[in-house]
Order: sequence, then structure tokens, then C-alpha cells
Amino acid sequence: MDEPVDELVGCPVGRSPEAGAAGIRVLVADDQAAVRSGLVLVLQTDPGITVVGEAGDGETAVRMAAELRPDVVLMDVQMPQLNGVAATRRIVERQLAEVLVLTTFDLNEYIFGALRAGAGGFILKNAEPAVLVSAVREVAHGDGFLTPAIARRLITEFAGRPPSASPSLPDGAAQALDTLTKRELEVLACIARGLANSAIAETLNLAEGTVKTHTSRILSKLNLRSRVQAAILAQQHGVALRE
Repeated sequence: MDEPVDELVGCPVGRSPEAGAAGIRVLVADDQAAVRSGLVLVLQTDPGITVVGEAGDGETAVRMAAELRPDVVLMDVQMPQLNGVAATRRIVERQLAEVLVLTTFDLNEYIFGALRAGAGGFILKNAEPAVLVSAVREVAHGDGFLTPAIARRLITEFAGRPPSASPSLPDGAAQALDTLTKRELEVLACIARGLANSAIAETLNLAEGTVKTHTSRILSKLNLRSRVQAAILAQQHGVALRE
């Protein structure tokens, strides 16, 4: 039986002996104990995921990420002492872990800040358990995560903002679009629609592994950290599937 989750915020959580060294290690950061407990319970249903710690504020999340070196930090954006955006930026800049941001449909400057900070994905707090597990796995593997619903909201919000008010992307990202192959542009267009790798594979009649390879190459060529950044860039520059 797995060791119980430590109730003390900021203390490491016992690792499951069944998880093994190859499992995905997750740090859960949320200031609400009940929410953290629920997230931990969901994640621990997957034998390939181990929750290695809990944090109730941003400062603790950064410290524990440095100490525990998880694969993914599941990060709430509104927390005391140091908000999730600032914590995400510190974790990403130090390359301590990938960050999956917990959010609601109320998109605001926290979300845009998390995008600029290099978050690897966004997931709704009320997401189904299977979606949460899938999101953690995608982000851990470097693929990022963006649901169609969140993609539509992000794109709609960005479309209504002047360029100067949109989140900044790495220099040269737009120019690098010319370096993408036709197939990579097709994959990018699907990413902009918020499609998961499995859906992209079905849409383009490709193997899922091939989609992952294309996605990695796209992010590398465009010097982007996440699918979210790729989706926004594609929308801003009119990258779309041709019928």
C-alpha cells in the first residue's frame, strides 16, 4: 500500500514502491488543502505517476522543485507569498521541471503571465480525472498540453488584443515559420486548434509517434517552450489547415 500523503504543506510525500525510478514524479502546488488532496488522489490512481510532494504557496513550490526535481509541477496560479506565475518563471528559468498550470475559464493576466513564463500546459481545475492524468503525462514528455476549450479561449482573447498587449514570444519565432515543412505546418495548425497528439494523428493520418516527433521539431525550430506558445503564434500568423 502506498504511504499516506503528508498533511503538512511543504513536506515531501512518500513515494509509492510500485512507481519505480522510471515513473513520472509530480509536485502538487495549490493553497487549498482540499484541492491538493483531490489532485493527489487522482494522480495516484495512475501507477506510472508518483506525487513526490505538496506545496501550499509559490515560495515552497520553487524550493521543493529544487530539492525534489520532479518531472512536472502542477501549479495553481493564485497562491500566497509568491504567485504561480512568478513561481513558474523561476522553475522554468532554472530548468527544475515542466509546469502544468491549473486554471479556470476566467482567463486573466495570470494566465498570460504563465504563458510568458514558459508553462508547458494549462488545465481546468474541474477537468475529468483522465484528462488530468493525460495532461501530466503529455507535459512530462515535453509535448505540452492544451485542450480545445482552452485553446479557443486563449485565441479569442489574444485576437481581441493589440499586438503590443499580446504575450511576447521569443525573438525570431515568427520568421522561423518559413523553416517549417509542409507537414510541420499542418501539425502546427492542428496544435492551434487545441488537438491532442492522438487527434492530430487521426486528422493527418499519421502515427502518434510521428506527431510527437513533428511537434518536438516545431518547438525546436521556433524556439518555443510549449504547445500553448505554438498555438498562439500559429493563430497570430494565420497558420491553418488547407481543405
